[in-house]
Amino acid sequence: MSPVCCDSLEEKVFAGERLTREEGRSLLQDASLLELGQLANSVRSRHNPDPAVTFVIDSNPNYTNVCITDCVFCAFYRKPGSKDGYVLTVDQVMEKVRRAVELGATTVLLQGGHNPQIPLSYYLALVSETRRRFPQVTPHFFTASEVTTMAQVSGLPIGDVLRQLKDAGQSTLPGGGAEILSDRIRRRLSPKKGGAEAWLSVHREAHRLGFKSTATMMFGHLEDDDDLLQHLEHIRGLQDETRGFTAFIPWSFKPGNTPLEKPIPHHADPTRYLRIIALSRLYLDNVPHIQASWFSEGKKTGQVALHFGADDFGGTLFEENVHAATNFINTTSVEDLVTVIREAGFRPVQRTTLYERIKEW
Repeated sequence: MSPVCCDSLEEKVFAGERLTREEGRSLLQDASLLELGQLANSVRSRHNPDPAVTFVIDSNPNYTNVCITDCVFCAFYRKPGSKDGYVLTVDQVMEKVRRAVELGATTVLLQGGHNPQIPLSYYLALVSETRRRFPQVTPHFFTASEVTTMAQVSGLPIGDVLRQLKDAGQSTLPGGGAEILSDRIRRRLSPKKGGAEAWLSVHREAHRLGFKSTATMMFGHLEDDDDLLQHLEHIRGLQDETRGFTAFIPWSFKPGNTPLEKPIPHHADPTRYLRIIALSRLYLDNVPHIQASWFSEGKKTGQVALHFGADDFGGTLFEENVHAATNFINTTSVEDLVTVIREAGFRPVQRTTLYERIKEW
């Protein structure tokens, strides 16, 4: 540790005591990379002592790319009326689910744009038809901002929308749309989505109704270290309140084909990613799992992250279109993920959306 990251801070981590925001900043900025990784790995072993790394077989299709929110980091969306815009029928979405099931998927992460022309009944049908036709699949559908759009279009409170989704068969929410939970940054990246509380309030209500969800963070754009720490503080605080988050998933921003491409020509490098993975494990003492991303960071960086506090390797993502729209494409297979996890020195374990173990490879 550097002089700023004194021995007492290291002792505090080993004792299992909660870090303050100032201590988190000190670790992020001043700890040596390898010592930070060693600290995070010790905490990972405390949360998940089994030397296994989990993954889920999943796919991430989209039901629409039409969106009115105009986020400056997004290359995927199209404005209403665009010749490239689309809305899939329920049967077309079910065909995508079917193809994922044929490849062994147990989770489908379905997302789209904020499209005011889509009624709530459409979303409910996506959930209920997935449950009816593919009972082995968890419909891990719709980000917080999509749920907010459903509420706005239907004129119902967010809680009522979530209850109807739950009645249709949904029990988990993905954590997308968090970006950075700093009002300062959200005003610049996605002003139409509202501040941090807009995202937090949906997950708070979902947890209250019995949903489990993931938490995410997209970094490497306009934020500074204080914004990152504020994000982690928000996640830790809501988890103290609800215990509804299963995992935390940070990834680096890809600027290709977005309005931020020229201002931010280079996204966060692997060293920055590893620091954030390690800090996430140290700071989020109440979140059971930290996910490394082979997809957004590359398989080699993902392997290293498994030694920096992460215990999960995400999913197979048989279909993915949002990152692809930025010209950033990584693909894999179940066999490839198993090999990559083994080569990193861990035992691969297939899991469900809720981290229940299905199969050891």
